[in-house]
Amino acid sequence: MRKIQGSICTSSAITRNVVAICAEQAQGKVTRVTLEIGKLSAVLPEAVRFCFDVCARGTPIEGARLEIIETQGRGRCRECGAEVLLTQLFGRCVCGSAHLELTGGGELRIKEMEVV
Repeated sequence: MRKIQGSICTSSAITRNVVAICAEQAQGKVTRVTLEIGKLSAVLPEAVRFCFDVCARGTPIEGARLEIIETQGRGRCRECGAEVLLTQLFGRCVCGSAHLELTGGGELRIKEMEVV
């Protein structure tokens, strides 16, 4: 239970920051926010969804629809240069090397914001 509570507290802080950035940039009422969350980012999309409406209350984001695009983890082998799909922060290339450079999946990005 403690880990879930910690994840929600962290996600609440992240979501508050996302809402603050959107509110600062909005030139009107926000109707939709699209986030890209990498599967290797340690940010739980479900927890962000859970926190979004509460964090948006009383801001230009209140009532906006939240869309989340989860991006796949990717790496590049430092030995052979091959692209590797990752489900965790470490892995192995088909050549056997464990020397991978993370190239995707660690992001948390506000991709779009629809304003009316």
